[in-house]
Amino acid sequence: MADVFEMKMREGLSKLPRRIMTLVVVVLALMLISASFQVIGAGERGVLFSKLSGVKDIDLGEGLHFKIPFIEEIIPIDVKVQKSQTDARAASKDLQNVSSTIAVNFHIDPSRAQKVYQEIGLSFKERVIDPAVQEAVKSVTAHFTAEELITRRPEVKDEIKASLAERLKQFNIMVDEFSIVNFDFSHEFNSAIEAKQTAEQSALKARRDLDRIKIEAEQRITQARAEAEGQRLQRETLTPILLQLRAIEKWDGKLPQVSGGATPFIDISSMKGK
Repeated sequence: MADVFEMKMREGLSKLPRRIMTLVVVVLALMLISASFQVIGAGERGVLFSKLSGVKDIDLGEGLHFKIPFIEEIIPIDVKVQKSQTDARAASKDLQNVSSTIAVNFHIDPSRAQKVYQEIGLSFKERVIDPAVQEAVKSVTAHFTAEELITRRPEVKDEIKASLAERLKQFNIMVDEFSIVNFDFSHEFNSAIEAKQTAEQSALKARRDLDRIKIEAEQRITQARAEAEGQRLQRETLTPILLQLRAIEKWDGKLPQVSGGATPFIDISSMKGK
């Protein structure tokens, strides 16, 4: 019995190296197959790089692609719209220090992805975009005063965007959108702007008060003229007969107690003639 068990053990041990070798071959085959293919995801382009010849001018789109294992490598390049935010410092036309935060939406030209990788690499934000933003902001800001950077902000934005798009296009980077997150000036300039706004508001209030006073004066003049015209018309309508009639209306029926040479209360002679 012991002899039979020992024989089976020896037979099993003799087969073990072959099983290990088979397992090793299967694992290596799977690794080789895995290293021979790579998937390029949505919104990406693949750059085929060979250790023997460098970057190959082949546009690899989305999907599964073959490569020579351990010799070729496929580098995925994101060509979707990306965002970059940069802090920039410049001087205005009137030599005011200006600090700004610039946000840029951009994308890599899909047909030139291999060129971007070959000339710039993957650090294109630090190497190209940030310096281009700095130069564009300095170039445009120098043509505007600090106050104009605020009052003409849409125009400043459009000029910086145009300048930046032109600079980045030569690197096959397209500008999709551009925005100035904020403009920040020195404390002295901010205080001066605040004082100017206060003075303008005070001047505006003074003008409004003056206009109100003028309107009220004109209203009083118009009212006085109307009252004077009314009195004039009233005087013209008060004829002697009308005055006598009004006196009769107010007479209480008693004759005066004192007679003299005064004009009669009623013109008797005029009544006799009738």
